[in-house]
Amino acid sequence: ADFDAKKKRKVAEIYQALNSDPIDVAALRRMAISEGGLLTDEIRRKVWPKLLSVNTDDLPPLPGKELREDNKDYQQVLLDVRRSLRRFPPGMPDDQREGLQEELIDIILHVLKRNPQLHYYQGYHDIVVTFLLVVGNRLATALVEKLSTHHLRDFMDPTMDNTKHILNYLMPIIDQVNPEVHDFMQSAEVGTIFALSWLITWFGHVLSDFRHVVRLYDFFLACHPLMPIYFAAVIVLHRKQEVLECECDMASVHHLLSQIPQDLPYESLISKAGVLFVQFPPSKLAKEAAQAERTAASTFKDFELASVQQKPDTVLRQRFRERLRGEERLRGEERTKSILTKPRTNRFVKLAVMGLTVALGAAALAVVKSALEWAPKFELEIFP
Repeated sequence: ADFDAKKKRKVAEIYQALNSDPIDVAALRRMAISEGGLLTDEIRRKVWPKLLSVNTDDLPPLPGKELREDNKDYQQVLLDVRRSLRRFPPGMPDDQREGLQEELIDIILHVLKRNPQLHYYQGYHDIVVTFLLVVGNRLATALVEKLSTHHLRDFMDPTMDNTKHILNYLMPIIDQVNPEVHDFMQSAEVGTIFALSWLITWFGHVLSDFRHVVRLYDFFLACHPLMPIYFAAVIVLHRKQEVLECECDMASVHHLLSQIPQDLPYESLISKAGVLFVQFPPSKLAKEAAQAERTAASTFKDFELASVQQKPDTVLRQRFRERLRGEERLRGEERTKSILTKPRTNRFVKLAVMGLTVALGAAALAVVKSALEWAPKFELEIFP
């Protein structure tokens, strides 16, 4: 009864904000962020356009089939959309789903044609299908176009440079809240690639319950474009115990984190992400993110190099032998000192011992032996 009363009050407040003159967009943002979000798809159809400043009285005409002729993106979009079966409600009749998939292709091609500066990326369709299912194809076209030129703009560059830069905010956020988790992940050299599909699909690709997806979209549409990376950070922090109990190597930690739990306490995590954004705004973390860019760039190149080798384990064995030879020269006190002088290492006696015994080689070898599973450019791992 209490829940129903709160829900009724919230619905009344949302409609009061919608009916005010001018529309109270600030109140709508608060409603979208606060517990329960916008509650129903009927309300979302009214509020999402307001959050994106889209005029619903001047919607673009429905795209025509001529969009598909000689379109450089058509084949890739077609492949991705055909693979998107699980993004549609279970039990939906095949003919209805196939009709929606055709609309999904047309929306994507329409936005790309009208904005030639935008480049399609794998996972974009996961965002577009969410809007299609909630608001219908005509309004979805307008909302997705606005979103693509604003919130998603960095993901739609010709290269992944800006996307990688956004990912670089993840570790500084984690470090501010829990240095132990941060240091463990750094020791494991896991990087941030596990969160890439979360970020570029707004979690649409990795969450199986559509209710959770639209709840997050309420939140992200009402917030700063970098809010998804804060939400990614709170998911990692929420799983801190699992992370710290994991084997401290890249393959193990990457596997753990890339398997996102479906029973997350979404309202609590949304609230925490909002608090973190206020405490540690992007401007405060920009310097650390820029420093991470230099390390991430070199790691990324190494990883890509390994992933395109015919026999990546051969490359690693060679590197492993080189490391062993290097370690021979670092025996004794100097070697111990060089490994144990990392920041905050005193809290990681176990990890320090592991570092001494495996001498950095075994964990790296295990990771890159499985590089072919992630090649090329992580797409198989990111989008199973």
